[in-house]
Amino acid sequence: MVGMPEADAPTITPAGGTAVVERPAEEAVAQTPWVTLVWDDPVNLMSYVAHVFTTYFHYSKSKAQRLMLQVHTEGKAVVSSGSREEMERDVQAMHEYGLWATLDKGDQ
Repeated sequence: MVGMPEADAPTITPAGGTAVVERPAEEAVAQTPWVTLVWDDPVNLMSYVAHVFTTYFHYSKSKAQRLMLQVHTEGKAVVSSGSREEMERDVQAMHEYGLWATLDKGDQ
């Protein structure tokens, strides 16, 4: 406030006493994670897809099964997220296993 001495300036504390730091929009966009999508295909068995998820991502059998069923019933599933470079590596690995995969921005 103009003309108000610092000692008299009101103290504003966010609810819960946490600090809020504003980031420029371009920095926030750069930090948006990328995702690896695996798509349903008519070639691979569901058991094989679940096997790939447990082998490559080290997911539990139940998580791999859930993701495989999502791929099968919804046509696709997000199987990993992270930096663009990490997701490019995961997409390449899925291709090497014979699965259809793409990367996309995580803000879907």
